[in-house]
Amino acid sequence: MSIEAKHFEDLHRRAENSGRTVFSDFLGLSELSVLKSMRLLPAPHFWGGYENAERVVSAFGECEEKNFPISLIYVKPVNKKFADELSHRDFLGSIMALGIKRDVIGDIIISENCGYIFCIENIASYITGNLKEVKHTTVTAQICAELPTLAVPEPETAEFIVTSLRLDVLTAAVFGLSRKSAGELFQREKVFVNGNLKNASYTVSNGDSITVRGFGKFVFVGEKRRTKKDRAVVEIKLYR
Repeated sequence: MSIEAKHFEDLHRRAENSGRTVFSDFLGLSELSVLKSMRLLPAPHFWGGYENAERVVSAFGECEEKNFPISLIYVKPVNKKFADELSHRDFLGSIMALGIKRDVIGDIIISENCGYIFCIENIASYITGNLKEVKHTTVTAQICAELPTLAVPEPETAEFIVTSLRLDVLTAAVFGLSRKSAGELFQREKVFVNGNLKNASYTVSNGDSITVRGFGKFVFVGEKRRTKKDRAVVEIKLYR
C-alpha cells in the first residue's frame, strides 16, 4: 500500500471511529486517482471551492460544499498600470516563498491580472497578512466570499475528426500531438479522466472530463456524426 493510500485509510478510519467528518488537504490529480481507486465506503466527497476545480479537498463523512474548510483570497496589484504581467506560476511562487506547503493551496485562477487563490481556511489570514508582492509587483490580498462568475473563462467548443474514441486518439487530436507523443503522456501517467488515471486504450464516454498535465483539460461532449470514410466527428469543450 502506498503512503498516500495509508494516509487516506487513516483519515477514513478516524472519521468512522469519531463519527465526525475529517478533511484532507488539497489533493492533486495523482492523489485523487489513488483515493478513488480505493473505493472506500462510505465514499468520500470532493470539493475545490468551485465547479470543475482541479485540486480538491476530500471529506470523509457527510459534508455540504459550504462547510468545506476552504477560503478564497483575492490578490490584486496596488497599481495595475505599472504591474508586471502575472501568471499562475508567479502567484504560486510568491505564496510558496512565504513558507507555505503546496498541499494547503488549491486552484489559482488568473483574471485581469489578478489572482483568485483557494486555500485551506486556517492559512488564509497568514497569506493575506504576508503576501505583499508577486513577481516585482506590489499587491494587496483579502479574503472574498465567492469566485466571480466572469473570473472563470468559458470553455472553447471545437470539433475534431478522429478514427476512434480511444483516449490516446482524442488526446492527440485535441492537443495537436502525434500518436507517439500522446502515448508518452500515458507512460508518464499524465492523463486523467474524471480524476482517475487511465490508460491509452480507454474508450471515452459522453461527459468525461479529461485532464492532461502540462496541456490542459477538455470535456468530451459526444460524437456528432460520421464522415464518408466512417470517421467520427466529435465535439469537445476545451479549458485553457
